Amino acid sequence: MKKLALLFAGLSLFVATGCNDDDNNTTIEYPIVGTWQPIKEVVTTVPVGGSGVSDEITYTTCQKESRWVFAEGGTGKRTDKGDSATPGQCDTTFERNFTYTYDKSSKAVQIKYQGIVTPDNGKVMTLNETTLNLTIEDTTDPNEYHSVTYTLKRIPQ
Repeated sequence: MKKLALLFAGLSLFVATGCNDDDNNTTIEYPIVGTWQPIKEVVTTVPVGGSGVSDEITYTTCQKESRWVFAEGGTGKRTDKGDSATPGQCDTTFERNFTYTYDKSSKAVQIKYQGIVTPDNGKVMTLNETTLNLTIEDTTDPNEYHSVTYTLKRIPQ
């Protein structure tokens, strides 16, 4: 009987100490705020009742000089660069200030460019210390789904 009591006491002690969770499983939430360099984009088109097509577009050195800046307070600026008519030079092809909202729990993003009526709606697919994958969806055509997923690299400040 003493052996049984000792066994029970040992098991109770084992169970009590086995439940102690010393692991620090905190998830790091990286901010969307920062300066981002576009690396590539994937354009996906899916017609209703058809099969989809995705095209990967890797940016040129000149296009990689583009910047997306998400500032504190929901404001930002996007500057796109492209190859100039003069070889070896880059020109600004698109430059707009924007306001944005980002819901961390649903990962939803809305970007409203200055001078453009329709906002871009999308979702953050990846957000970590160095990478932002942002998918912008275009659902204006009821016969076709269209999205662009941008891969951006954080520029350290």
